Formats: sequence, structure tokens, C-alpha cells
Amino acid sequence: MNRQPLRLAIMEATRILTEAGVESPRSDADLIAAHVLGVDRGRLPMVPLVDPPVIEAIGQLVAQRAKRIPLQYLTGWAALGNVTVNVGAGVFVPRPETELLLEWGLKFLQGREYPVVVDLCTGSAALALALAHERPDAVVYAVDVDAQALAWARHNADVHSDAGNTPIRLYSGDITDPTMFAELDGLVDLVLCNPPYVPEGTYVPPEVAEHDPARAVFAEESGLAIIRHAVAAGARLLRPGGGLAIEHDDTHGSAAPALVRARRVLTGVEDHNDYTGRARFVTARRLG
Repeated sequence: MNRQPLRLAIMEATRILTEAGVESPRSDADLIAAHVLGVDRGRLPMVPLVDPPVIEAIGQLVAQRAKRIPLQYLTGWAALGNVTVNVGAGVFVPRPETELLLEWGLKFLQGREYPVVVDLCTGSAALALALAHERPDAVVYAVDVDAQALAWARHNADVHSDAGNTPIRLYSGDITDPTMFAELDGLVDLVLCNPPYVPEGTYVPPEVAEHDPARAVFAEESGLAIIRHAVAAGARLLRPGGGLAIEHDDTHGSAAPALVRARRVLTGVEDHNDYTGRARFVTARRLG
């Protein structure tokens, strides 16, 4: 069996993905090769030659990725912070920009012991699990209204709990329900939310349009409908001095902060950019 250079296979994969319009062809080619080999991406240079079945397996996954199937669906996982979660059909794939929301939340909790945290619109539970991983003393509640998303979230929560991480408390609930988590009113240190926020009718890449659940991507009222309810929930749930952080569309740099400022109990409203310099999430504190 003649072994072949892995470098050439990755170069060919990059070419195919580039022609298919994939946004990050070289990165995806590397990650597919690393997935097939079962190694970290950084160790690929240490694998100069591979057997033909490996080349074939890489080629099969590249062909699927060229059809714009999300890379995370092909590998079966996505990362957020220092955790990974399983993802696939029926659940929103965590995005790199949400790392900044997580970082803000962890920084906000510094100096607070045994904080209570609520993750609204949890999806795969990636944000809740990433926070619980970093703050094992936290009591983390996570909620979503969608049954398929909750199935993925429950699976991920069980995997992380079995691995020894602090369990999260996962619930089925509707963010539009003003009685959701009523028992926590005024008791929460941090509310995080990555809701559906893309304005209806907006062009999105095939990976999103054909695979991410539309209900987890798009929202009415120019993308602000669910954000409006997240603000209301945050204002109700937070204890005095508690923090709120909500991700939003890059067109909401003015509108999202305005919704937060409209709540008199919320102060210190700031908007934050993502890695590309686009407006991405708004934060505030509850008065007191």
C-alpha cells in the first residue's frame, strides 16, 4: 500500500472548498484531515504520509463540505470556550463570536461566589456548559422552547456531567412567558442570551439557510422580537448589581441598546463589537 503525502491531500481539499465558495477553505481542510486522523490540527505537520484509505476518507468529507454542509455536522461537534458540544440536524451551531459574550460574562462574575446564572435560548447548551466549566461553583440554569434543541442540550449536559463537570439545570420554557423562572425573580447574578436575531429575509450562507433551524436564526420585528423578551426577562430576573448580556445582529448596534435603556432598572448599557469590528452584543447592569 503506497502511502501518500498528507500535505498534497490538504492542498487538493483546499482547492475544492475554495471553488465551492466555502468561507475558510484551508482551515476547514485542515480540520477535516485532523478529524479523520484523530489528532489536533496543530499536529498535522507531524503526519507527513498517510495511507490511501485516509486520503479517501478526507475526500469523502471534503465532498460533503463542498455541498455546504456545515463542518460541525461532519465532525459532530463544535467548540465554545474550553468545552465542546455535540451538534447536528435540528440545533443551532455555536459561532466564534459568542466567545466574546462568554468572556464578558466570566469577567463580570469575577469576585462573586456561588453565582446564579441563566442562559436564555440555550440551543445546544454550549454557552451554559462553557460557563459552568469555568465556574464550577455557579448554579447555571438553561432554557429553550424547542424540543429538538433541548434533546441536544440534554445529551450535551449529560456528557459533561458524566465527565465530572458541575451539572447545569436544563428546562423547557418560552422566553415570551413572563412567568418563566418566576421563582428566580430578583435572585440572578448573570443573564446571558444568544437569541434568534437575524432579520427575516436577510441573505445567509447555505450552511445557515439549509441546515441551521430557521427558528434559531431569524426573528420578527427586524430581528428584535426575541431580544425584546430577553431584555424583559433580564430586568425581572436580575438581582441588584446583576449583569445582562445579549447577542444581536450587526444591524442592531443602536436598536438593541435602545431596548435595554428603555428599562429603567437597567443601567451602564454598552454595546460591544465582535472579532470583525461589527456590533455584536449589548450589556447592562441592574440598578441597586
